[in-house]
Amino acid sequence: MTAAIASRSAGPRRIRWADMGPFIALAVVVLVGVMINSSFLSGTNIANVVTRSAFVAIIAVGATFVISSGGLDLSVGSMMAFVTGIMILAMNRLEPSMGGYAIVAGAGVGLVVGALCGLLNGLIVTVGKIEPFIATLGTMGIFRALITWMSDGGSIPIERSLREPYRPVYFGNLLGIPVPVILTLIVVLVGAFVLYRTKYGRRCMAAGSNADVARFSGVSVAKVRTMAFVIQGLCVAIAAICYIPRLGAATPTTGQLWELQVITAVVIGGTALRGGKARVWGTVAGALILEVIANLMVLSNMVSEYLVAAVQGVIIILAMLAHRFIK
Repeated sequence: MTAAIASRSAGPRRIRWADMGPFIALAVVVLVGVMINSSFLSGTNIANVVTRSAFVAIIAVGATFVISSGGLDLSVGSMMAFVTGIMILAMNRLEPSMGGYAIVAGAGVGLVVGALCGLLNGLIVTVGKIEPFIATLGTMGIFRALITWMSDGGSIPIERSLREPYRPVYFGNLLGIPVPVILTLIVVLVGAFVLYRTKYGRRCMAAGSNADVARFSGVSVAKVRTMAFVIQGLCVAIAAICYIPRLGAATPTTGQLWELQVITAVVIGGTALRGGKARVWGTVAGALILEVIANLMVLSNMVSEYLVAAVQGVIIILAMLAHRFIK
């Protein structure tokens, strides 16, 4: 019997088509893009699409932890704007004494602020016993109001002397690969390792699958969910580090509606919105699908690019219906 089990475990693993769904959908969308516009597969356009999807992909990796643990974070877009503003203010303040090193120090400040924002969300949910939807809806308004107040309704630009040395973080490349894409791969690899190969990752999905059973099994659900929100905050800060060189400023509209894109990417990537199931690589495919669709809307002129958010809303509804049908 042992030999039979060993034989089965050593045999080829069956392909789970449900897990392949996001990648098949991505392939179909790319194929449609090629049929609509011959320049879709040009190197410049592909690099642009992949680079633009990096922000949502990085934040969505953090959202995969939150959602798989049974939570939800609606504040990521506003948090992105708030963290970006704090980072720029810190860099501008440190630039006279530190020169170009102010960029590194400002990035460190951004990571700390992002982690604290995530910790705040986590504590409100776990210690305050408030539903994640309500808690992050409240902090979403707080973060958006703070960046509007900090910028006095305008923008917070980065010092001109820092723009050139900071520029390669978004516009540079390493061995022909855009830097934001490399950072995204690092975040995804680390996220996949933590989620699939560590005790914390297993506890994260156990907490999302059935919190009561997880507690009886000795899992501190509150700690696990709080840590998931902290990871989310760190991912937002990493995305902010990549984002600043792109526009060179933070405004009250920075990151607007990104929470919709992030949740959509996670859901169509195969992560269950009810928790207990996480697909990190599927999340990346989901972020790429959203960006490819937006790119096609611009290239084809069939649908106004102002309707991108409407299309994303339709996609998330269809994804939820698909999840229910599969269930």
